[in-house]
Amino acid sequence: MSNNSLSITDNRTGKSYELPIENGTIKALDLRKIKASDDDFGLMTYDPAFTNTASCKSRITFIDGDKGVLNYRGYPIEELAQHSNYLETAYLLLNGELPTKGQYDAWSDDIIHHTIIHENVKNLLVAFRYDAHPMGMLMSMVSALSTYYPEAKHIQDPGNRRKQIVRLIAKMPTLAAFAHRHTVGMPFAYPDNDFGYCGNFLQMMFKMTEVKFKVNPVLERALEILFILHADHEQNCSTSAMRGVGSSESDPYSSTGAAIAALYGPLHGGANEQVLRMLQEIGSKEKVPAFIKEVKESGGDVRLMGFGHRVYKNYDPRAKYIKQCADQVFEVTGRNPLLDIALELERIALQDEYFVKRKLYPNVDFYSGLIYQAMGFPVDMFPVLFAIPRTVGWLAQWEEMLQDKEQKIARPRQIFLGHERRGYVPIGARS
Repeated sequence: MSNNSLSITDNRTGKSYELPIENGTIKALDLRKIKASDDDFGLMTYDPAFTNTASCKSRITFIDGDKGVLNYRGYPIEELAQHSNYLETAYLLLNGELPTKGQYDAWSDDIIHHTIIHENVKNLLVAFRYDAHPMGMLMSMVSALSTYYPEAKHIQDPGNRRKQIVRLIAKMPTLAAFAHRHTVGMPFAYPDNDFGYCGNFLQMMFKMTEVKFKVNPVLERALEILFILHADHEQNCSTSAMRGVGSSESDPYSSTGAAIAALYGPLHGGANEQVLRMLQEIGSKEKVPAFIKEVKESGGDVRLMGFGHRVYKNYDPRAKYIKQCADQVFEVTGRNPLLDIALELERIALQDEYFVKRKLYPNVDFYSGLIYQAMGFPVDMFPVLFAIPRTVGWLAQWEEMLQDKEQKIARPRQIFLGHERRGYVPIGARS
């Protein structure tokens, strides 16, 4: 009997089984060997929301939630946030290694020269109501790009695949900025190749009548850091959606549209928007203790947004760096008045046994919204600001899935609890 195995005795039959353990897991299909009778389907696992099920093998992102560790391809997120920029980190996620100077120059040049979108895409955009949510517009426009690039469906061609990846990363800021300009009734500001990735996005968002927009380097660097911190996060809801839809060999634009739809939800990409609305509803630092009491006594009806995470049972490493980044931004923009409320919430919650016992610590959403608001982004744009950098993570995971020979079209099992078989009753005879 191997030491690297699991012995199971089925008390229904008295039979024993030995299941191999690989990388700390057993294969779910090995459980199918355990049957009560010959015509039994075999054991399955029941795991709502995949709380303890590994759906893939990956080399991209590593998280240790208990220790508060997040690494991209082995590099700690803190080092990348301090020394790297978004496009270099994007290259790392996609290729597995940091680029050389020549590789980086070619990569960034390729991205910069694909930022323009087809003029007809604007016609789709202006068809939306003026008050449409920018995340809904982004989701629709990204999905529509599959019709502009029909060759994208040839996903088994590595060269073609890479071209679509470049297009998606390059065009996301343009689509996002155009969606914002539509909601505020401003003319579109086109990409300017003199700017870097984040600087270009800022000028497309905020350019007015000036001939040449001036990007504040502190705000540009803050956006670079925020984009790095949001670039990937393992098998979260939207990444699972990207892999799930992509497993049917859908084109990358359609798969990314599905990932954006998953990110749209308030429990995922909309969380920092909910944090800001919570802080606004609290209203003042003095009202924080009463709000904390309400959270504890509501039975879950009132939630402390921005605290707790499915994976992290320690301080979110991204939240630590964002908190530092906030001070630099506020020196330029002025202190966000909601910051005092946020700091008081954090102080009380980290000392309160109710939250400590449940290992509820600030996550990436708790401070990011304050920074975005201080930089001039409207609250509705917060989930969009999540989708832009996360695109590279989705695409890295999508491409890894396509090259994994163990992957098939996603098709979870179910436990059926309904009627087994009933005869049809004519409508006149039904009681």
